[in-house]
Amino acid sequence: MQIAEHREGATTVAALEGRLDTATAPTTEEKIISLLDQGAVIVDMTGVRYVSSAGLRVLLKAAKQARTRNTGFSVCSLQPAVREVFEISGFDKIIPSYATRAEALAAA
Repeated sequence: MQIAEHREGATTVAALEGRLDTATAPTTEEKIISLLDQGAVIVDMTGVRYVSSAGLRVLLKAAKQARTRNTGFSVCSLQPAVREVFEISGFDKIIPSYATRAEALAAA
């Protein structure tokens, strides 16, 4: 999993590239949680074609941490297969999701 990060005002955008699965979940979780120390985080999922249950747990944990820290957390640019997993699992009701990075930044 590759994670490219950059700041957009007070928000950090973390662009993921690769599979978010059991093998990549621990390091991805560590990175996203550490980014929450700096404030709001948007996870850009443009480069993610597969998310396992371990990957979903990473995003859920990050969303819970963001609530605890009273900061923002959202995802954007979900690929069709990943969006389907989000919808089937109900994560689209738990984690704010936006079609584009620009929409996510506007909402942040």
